[in-house]
Amino acid sequence: MTGETDLAALGAVLAERARTRILLALGDGRALAASVLAAEAGVAPSTASAHLARLVEAGLLGVTVQGRHRYYRLAGPEVAEAMEALARVAPPAPVRSLRDGTRAHAVRAARTCYDHLAGRLGVALFGALLADGSVTGGDGRHRLDRDGRDRLSAHGRDVDYRLTAAGAERLGRLGVEIGPVGTDGLPLRYCVDWSEQAHHLSGAVGRALAGRLIELGWLRRADRGRALHVTDAGRRGLGGEFGLADPTRDGHDDRTTQGGAGAPDAGGEGRGLPRLARR
Repeated sequence: MTGETDLAALGAVLAERARTRILLALGDGRALAASVLAAEAGVAPSTASAHLARLVEAGLLGVTVQGRHRYYRLAGPEVAEAMEALARVAPPAPVRSLRDGTRAHAVRAARTCYDHLAGRLGVALFGALLADGSVTGGDGRHRLDRDGRDRLSAHGRDVDYRLTAAGAERLGRLGVEIGPVGTDGLPLRYCVDWSEQAHHLSGAVGRALAGRLIELGWLRRADRGRALHVTDAGRRGLGGEFGLADPTRDGHDDRTTQGGAGAPDAGGEGRGLPRLARR
């Protein structure tokens, strides 16, 4: 017989900053070598090996051996979801250098949440789909209602978002592969974005959209970490396809878009891109 969930055991694993850095570095779903993760954590390879073994033992990481190399990745999307949920209540890490500040800004502007888009870009894209009627069922905003609706701990199903047939056709023209959509629409999953406290698209449709934007060259993965950079082609494409404003002229001091964190307001506004450096 087993007892209740042992949160203290998980807390002990996460209490070491180097281990949390490793988990965050793997937050985009990729598998990385131990040497790369040692650099991400800022520790020696031998120290990283001990941390990685602890994370594997805790069931948070999986490992694949190829020749003499060992590659680590998150054990599954539920680990990424747990990290996002914890990030919503955790204090911000101290910024001690220009590099720290640059990386923190990039992660908040645009990043992957395991296999889908997050940050201000992810929220803005979801807001654009809501604004033009491609998605129905909510307004993209996170609310802790008295009846418990839209819980922080929920797996993105409290709000009944649905992709309409017109929305599926719209994404299909962009090359996003969507399965059959019934007359009442296709149920969608979402996440409460930890940096924006608003909704971004997740699940199968979120994964397909993120993959297609990267495939088109509109987004480029950062060399390290899970930040994404919008390319020049992406600025043109996101502006033309989704009506997102040029991020270099959003005028919102890098915090939120109009009408809230990327979600449409009563007038259908609020679809500005986050301010991103040209790459």
